[in-house]
Amino acid sequence: MVLAATPIGNLSDASPRLVECMTTADVVAAEDTRRLLHLANALGVRVPGRLISYHEHNESHRIADLLRLVEDGATLLVVSDAGMPAVSDPGFRLVEAAVEAGLEVTAAPGPSAVLTALALSGLPTDRFTFEGFLPRKPGDRASRLADLAGERRTMVFFEAPHRLEPMLRALADAFGPARRAAVARELTKLHEEVRRGPLDELAEWASDGVRGEIAVVVAGSTAEEETDDVDHVAAVEQLMSTGMRLKDAVAAVAERDRVSKRELYAAVVAARGK
Repeated sequence: MVLAATPIGNLSDASPRLVECMTTADVVAAEDTRRLLHLANALGVRVPGRLISYHEHNESHRIADLLRLVEDGATLLVVSDAGMPAVSDPGFRLVEAAVEAGLEVTAAPGPSAVLTALALSGLPTDRFTFEGFLPRKPGDRASRLADLAGERRTMVFFEAPHRLEPMLRALADAFGPARRAAVARELTKLHEEVRRGPLDELAEWASDGVRGEIAVVVAGSTAEEETDDVDHVAAVEQLMSTGMRLKDAVAAVAERDRVSKRELYAAVVAARGK
């Protein structure tokens, strides 16, 4: 089984090894077979192997058949629409099953939106975490971001263009409006753009509408920010010592210091539970 990365935009990024795999594999499992054939046509190659659609909606019941083909001696090429299979795309469950079955799995590496956005962001790259798409529902999204509020590593997210503005505003609420970030769109394509700045400014920019494939890179939490969190909690505790209710004390400090009430409330509750 070979996992092969396909171009994320510029077709010139297709590697010679990808082309070789496309022309020699016995079976090709593609997220979208039409897009694979379009890529092959653009590269001027023919795909003689059997084509099988393999995407998130049929992934679970395709795995056994694909593994059987490899067990019978076939070379199976797995590709997604763009980038590396199994990274925010179908493939992980197939690889997991193949490893468990003792089958040989290798990769033909290549373009990656995650690494490209990270490299272009201007943010620290020595340690990072890929978080994929945030939950769509505001409550679930806020909960996920609360878990990441103290993350020290640079974070990389994907987002749909029509949801970019609310996503950036949610990030600003969770991490603070001044947290550094970068929005990378249309990477390696004609209209590639990387917009860098604090989250509140990026959210304002996105309010005019943004098109294309989007990756968002956000700086990790700093010791200074964590000290500020401690100071905010202490301020709430001070108000409560005068008889003020928790909810009212949180609201007062949040308004004064321009921080998220929800995040501050959660921080106070967490601190009191220790």
